[in-house]
Amino acid sequence: MGYVGSYIWSLRKQVGSRLLLVPGAQVLLVDGAGHGLFQRRRDNGVWELPAGSCEEDGGFADTAVRELAEETGLRVREADLVPFASLSDPGIHTLAYPNGDRVHCFALCFTARRWSGELRPEAAEVTAAAFFDLKAPPQPLHPPTAVVLRLYEEFISTGRFQAR
Repeated sequence: MGYVGSYIWSLRKQVGSRLLLVPGAQVLLVDGAGHGLFQRRRDNGVWELPAGSCEEDGGFADTAVRELAEETGLRVREADLVPFASLSDPGIHTLAYPNGDRVHCFALCFTARRWSGELRPEAAEVTAAAFFDLKAPPQPLHPPTAVVLRLYEEFISTGRFQAR
């Protein structure tokens, strides 16, 4: 869908740049070598995981599937998503966009090891996408993404869902 016409876009028309509380999802795809998929944002040049906000009548898993497909061209089935963490700490996940809009994100973080399709970054939002070693992610890294990577590492180590 992209930004224009989205639920957030319709809210912004009414509230301007006021802080919004936004549920969303992000996806860490992990390949057979243990590398994760990262994408570079067009608006500020930082690397992050594919992610986005929920739309009306959608849930976290649906959002993860939709955003991954929109931003990367890759498709994952909801059944292949494994929730490993949530990130809602306002000190970490309150974002300011270049246009002045602010959001406090409440993200459910998923991982997946199975997907289909060809990697094709969505040109309006993403300038590059590639798999990188999770211990040496691309730079500059979006600060909340660094936290999510630590949560993933803890999840892998303990098998327990992480929350921050």
